[in-house]
Amino acid sequence: MTIKPEMTASGIASAVAGGRMSALAATEAALARIKQHDTILNSFTDVTADRARAKARAIDADIAAGKKVGPLAGVPFAVKNLFDVAGVVTRAGSKINRDLAPARRDATLIERMEAAGAVLVGALNMGEYAYDFTGENIHDGPSRNPHDTTRMTGGSSGGSGSAVGGALVPIALGSDTNGSIRVPSSFCGIFGLKPTYGRLSRARSFPFVASLDHLGPFARSVADLALAYDVMQGPDADDGACTTRGVEQVAPLLGESISGLRVAIAGGHFQKNVFPEAVEAVSRVAKALGATEVVDIPEASRARAAAYVITTTEGASLHLDRLRKRPNDFDPAVRDRLIAGAMVPAPLVDRAQKFRRWYRAQLAEIFKSVDVLLAPATPCTAPKLGQVNFTLDGVELPVRANIGIHTQPISFIGLPVVAVPVPLEPLPIGVQIIAAPWREDIALRVAHALEKMGVVSAPSPRGL
Repeated sequence: MTIKPEMTASGIASAVAGGRMSALAATEAALARIKQHDTILNSFTDVTADRARAKARAIDADIAAGKKVGPLAGVPFAVKNLFDVAGVVTRAGSKINRDLAPARRDATLIERMEAAGAVLVGALNMGEYAYDFTGENIHDGPSRNPHDTTRMTGGSSGGSGSAVGGALVPIALGSDTNGSIRVPSSFCGIFGLKPTYGRLSRARSFPFVASLDHLGPFARSVADLALAYDVMQGPDADDGACTTRGVEQVAPLLGESISGLRVAIAGGHFQKNVFPEAVEAVSRVAKALGATEVVDIPEASRARAAAYVITTTEGASLHLDRLRKRPNDFDPAVRDRLIAGAMVPAPLVDRAQKFRRWYRAQLAEIFKSVDVLLAPATPCTAPKLGQVNFTLDGVELPVRANIGIHTQPISFIGLPVVAVPVPLEPLPIGVQIIAAPWREDIALRVAHALEKMGVVSAPSPRGL
């Protein structure tokens, strides 16, 4: 069977389980594509070729012996380099972490992916310590957009976006604190899932902001996103924030009708600070879903400000010793924001946390009358690498800080979101499908329906 670069995870797994393709052949094809294209994309920092081949051979041996294999049998995947990978240093995009010993055990989500038959092929580039929206890294170089390699991937999971958008792997894992799954999904034209806070274990991953950090998958189709999400679910005592809820499978529900769902467009803050392409993307999705109601999200701009306060202060606390001992080994842009966070007065942090509780209650009320909210994932398509400023609503603003202007008010209270790619010309852009806590099934069903309608899709990489 011919292995096509953009073959889906579900297609690979079906072919491997059915004996039409070997897991080793699927793995070798991914490794060859990485070798061919990653010199341009710069999405990988570590390629675990020997490990991948050994895992693939073991899967093929199980199939030859008539043993049952998992739903991701033979599917190559890669992870943001803040996930622990046994035998690899968890660099978290930094220079400082390279002095650490290699990890002794895989992150929980890697273990669960491999238990389902997936094959880890490497670790991916990212913004330093995940404090980044651009995908640029001064230590490893920028990951590059697969549709125009002169442009940003978005961050901080930039390598994840580049690797999936460039069809190097069908699935990648990343993290999202303030938008770091949804922003690369938008810029790279792929699907991304930020689950409900606490839904997926973060055990053995390098943290950024414990009260905001989420881990989740990227894929080129909603079905693949759901497959990965399903196998990674489940309680984990190694992450104190991980839910004790049981596994709630979503893949079997994707085809259910969405006709009874109440879909609304997020207004106010989410209709400001946008370029025409973001307006067009939301409009296309809303029209396809028959959504006309606009719901104002109260104090969303203030929510973004509060998220920034919590982010910078928790991040500063985590890195305080490193800031004192090795300040010159940080990316200056990251270092300066962390130092600023260390100086934020405690009363402001207290007020941000109190506001957070109020804001969560306001959104809970909104979700009593709607099932889904639509909002831009980013204010624009991917900016040029190195671009410092852009103009939003007539005001010149720094790019790095404002790419996440529409994602931060959502992750602030841990809502589940599927970022869906609208394939505009010349570059794609994402829309957020936002649901109530624990309703990933609804967000994924809506995303799947949009994909079936042809409104959203992951375009072939145009820059390779």
